Formats: sequence, C-alpha cells, structure tokens
Amino acid sequence: MMRYDRRAIILAACFSGLAGYIDALGFIALGGFFVSFMTGNTTRLGIELAGGHGGGIALAAGILALFVGGVVLGTLVGHAAGRHRPPAVLAFVTICLVASAGLDTSGFTMAAVCLLAVAMGSENAVFQRDGEVTIGLTYMTGTLVKMGQRIAGAMLGGPPLAFLRHFLLWLGLLSGAVAGAAAHRLIGLDAIWLAASASFAMTIAAAFLLHEG
Repeated sequence: MMRYDRRAIILAACFSGLAGYIDALGFIALGGFFVSFMTGNTTRLGIELAGGHGGGIALAAGILALFVGGVVLGTLVGHAAGRHRPPAVLAFVTICLVASAGLDTSGFTMAAVCLLAVAMGSENAVFQRDGEVTIGLTYMTGTLVKMGQRIAGAMLGGPPLAFLRHFLLWLGLLSGAVAGAAAHRLIGLDAIWLAASASFAMTIAAAFLLHEG
C-alpha cells in the first residue's frame, strides 16, 4: 500500500466505502451473514455446521463460493484489461450491482443479495501486482494490523504519519457501512441502485486517474 500515491489511496478509500455500504445492505438483508467479510462468514459456517442448521450451512457456503467466484472473474477481467485494470474491474463491479438492483426490483431479492457477493469478490482485483492483491478493499483485519505496526514504528522513530493510509482505508469502510445501514432504513434494498451509481462514478474516476498517471 505504501507504493501507491495519494490519489490512488484516496480512491482506494472510496472503494472501501463502497464495500462497507454494500456489506451493510447484505448483512441486514441476510440476517447476520456478510457479502464481503468472508472471515465472518467462515465463522458463521462453523457455527451452523456445529448446530446442524442446513439452511445456514447452505447460505454461508453459498456466499463463500460466490465471493471466490467473484475474485476469479475480477482477476480475469483485470488480466485481460492489462494496464487498464482498475476501471475495467470497477466496470464489471458496476455491471454486477446494476444486475443485482434489477433483480431486487423484479422481486428476486435473494438472488440480488447473493450477486452482491460476486461484486465484492471482484472488487478485490482492482489493486493487484504480480498476481497478488496489494490493497484489500473489502476486509480490514490486515489493514488494522499494518496500521498498528506503523504506529509502533512511529514510536520507535519511524515516519510519524505512515499509519494514516491504513486508517483512511478503514475509515472508508466504516463510513460506507454507516451510509449503507442508513440508506437501507430509508429505502430498503433500492439502496443498491445508489451503490451502482457510485460504482459507475468511481469507474470514471479510476479511468481518469489512470489517464493522468
């Protein structure tokens, strides 16, 4: 993450905000399952397995599979796009979100929410180098660990503000989750349309950033 310039970090924080927004929508709609936080879903899968709850097992396992499938699709799209990876992957995310919103409008709510997991898996392919994710956009455990390491480094004489990049990414996810929960309270899953619009705007911004760079 330290290898990216300030504009890319700000854009990454916006992408994390989108992930937090969508995860909040999915969490509420699914009654405690996530569409971007797969560590939580893995824990839920373990609990459901221990309790022998077939419906919960199927839901947790299904979301995990859809998320991984989204990562695969996003990675393939990014590979095909080459240096245009960020806007290409985000365009695919936008398509998934538009399709999800359309499914919900048509009454296929569960399919719509499950498609959000595909979108979130795909989003993690935006920042990759040498086949590895360099900035995780939908999960914050690693980001918080690195933030703590940077704070410790500052206490030991290192750069005093190096932790801010990681903090900004975490703050983006938190802010997005707050916005997603508020939007769901007001308009329900119609809030997916807002996410699709935001994703489209971020696609344009990523293309502009790439052109400027």
